Amino acid sequence: MDRIWLKNYPPGVPHDIDADAYPSVAQMLEESFARHADKPFSVCMERWLSYGELDRLSAQLGAWLQGQGLAPGARVAIMLPNVPQFAVTMAAVLRAGYTCVNVNPLYTARELEHQLNDSGACAIVILENFAHTLAEVLEHTAVQHVVLASLGDLLGPVYGRWISFAVRHLAKMVPAYALPLAGGRQVLSFKRALALGARRRLRPAQVTPDTPAFLQYTGGTTGLSKGAVLTQRNIIAATLQAESWFSPALARVGEASRINSIAALPLYHIFALTLCLLAIRQGSRLTLIPNPRDIPKFVEVLKKRPFHLLPAVNTLFNALLHNERFRRLDFSRLCVSQAGGMAASEATAQQWQKLTGSTMIEGWGMSETCAIGTNNPVTATAFSGSIGLPLPGIRIAIKDDAGASLAPGQAGEICIHGPNVMPGYWNQPEENARAFTADGYMRTGDIGIMDEQGYTRIIDRKKDMILVSGFNVYPNEVEDVVALIPGVLECAVVGVPDEKTGEAVKLVIVKKDPALTEAQVRDYCRTNLTGYKQPKVIEFRTELPKTPVGKILRRELRDKK
Repeated sequence: MDRIWLKNYPPGVPHDIDADAYPSVAQMLEESFARHADKPFSVCMERWLSYGELDRLSAQLGAWLQGQGLAPGARVAIMLPNVPQFAVTMAAVLRAGYTCVNVNPLYTARELEHQLNDSGACAIVILENFAHTLAEVLEHTAVQHVVLASLGDLLGPVYGRWISFAVRHLAKMVPAYALPLAGGRQVLSFKRALALGARRRLRPAQVTPDTPAFLQYTGGTTGLSKGAVLTQRNIIAATLQAESWFSPALARVGEASRINSIAALPLYHIFALTLCLLAIRQGSRLTLIPNPRDIPKFVEVLKKRPFHLLPAVNTLFNALLHNERFRRLDFSRLCVSQAGGMAASEATAQQWQKLTGSTMIEGWGMSETCAIGTNNPVTATAFSGSIGLPLPGIRIAIKDDAGASLAPGQAGEICIHGPNVMPGYWNQPEENARAFTADGYMRTGDIGIMDEQGYTRIIDRKKDMILVSGFNVYPNEVEDVVALIPGVLECAVVGVPDEKTGEAVKLVIVKKDPALTEAQVRDYCRTNLTGYKQPKVIEFRTELPKTPVGKILRRELRDKK
């Protein structure tokens, strides 16, 4: 179909981008490092990291990785929160010619073991706060190189040592652990790896535009998460698409190095990761928020300097609105309030604009598309309630089950095509066969309608996926875990509306053991599932509603709360 949406692009936004502008992500990053060497890149706990330092430290860590004899394209897991070590490690892995595997630091041992084994990661860089989880599974993985980071590693020689000491011994946030060293496995500190890498020279990476840059894990229909393969070209395209789209709003800041973006969303999540890459591309500044759940401390950070780009999910916008100190901040420099990850609430958007004077700009994307897909124009003066227009170089088609494109105004599955769209899932040929249409569009599982102007609205979800505060939860995974509880005969999981998180997980159980309690189920889920996957509502029934052939009727479970 014709790109009917182009007529509504803001002035200056190109219709397409050149996804082959760089042969690798590393070259794109290195260009920025050289151009902005003396400028600040990130700030965390009021300690700054410059582009020159990011260049030097990532080269050192990359050289150390190369010195371990890793095979070309080897997968390196990154299990870090929003601390300076994240960008250093990400850049190091890419510059060394390896593939980043982002891992949620709050994963349980079961979830971590699956992701390490599925990706085939041979190395991991992990904050020591989470090493106890790794210790439970390390011997059951192929990981041979463990780099342990401490919170204060890059926060200065005096302050950094104090922070690491306080985290370990005063706050007691580093549970005891013992990492097994059998089979030649090595464990060393982040600082030691940097020191050893400083003695070596980083060799240029031998990659092509189709070489994987990231394995970005997302929920799986089989009950296990699967890795979206994001190539060098995918990442470059997404970064340039984001740059093109945000430029009309950020231009008013003037020099790009003055732009301050807030990294409160976790960098291991594709939404924040892409905006981190955008900041590096622009040579702008990134304010790192290690714990955005601590709203009072988050607000104190926002008070310290002007902020221009604030990406968040609806729940975070709402939490900020209800903080009295936040309401007294100066919002005059705020250029973009970018909503994504979950549906934005019109009520929250209206309150946000009334308080800040900034329009909440809603967009849509997936791990499989590098978080890039559609977005409302950043020049918009009112919240639209739609997910906006396809970004430069992207085509959106609304298709029926047979793969035929539908006319504007007709409801069907949102399908996407563009240089930012993954080629497929890691080692998942059957999933890949289902994921794409015959004409090369990726099926998203979202049902939507595109109007005559090219704006799309999501009206339903084809898949059973549950979206909790921007994180995907697949019922099969939760059901597979709960089914292992001895007292469970059968179970089913659905999503139900939730005021705070958009959706919440509801678990329905048929007991095998009448003595099984809700507390026992919650304890088991707490041990085996990350927080956002854990059921908020647990209901016991004598039977589950099913079709004549035995398929569970999830809709009936949703309707009856």
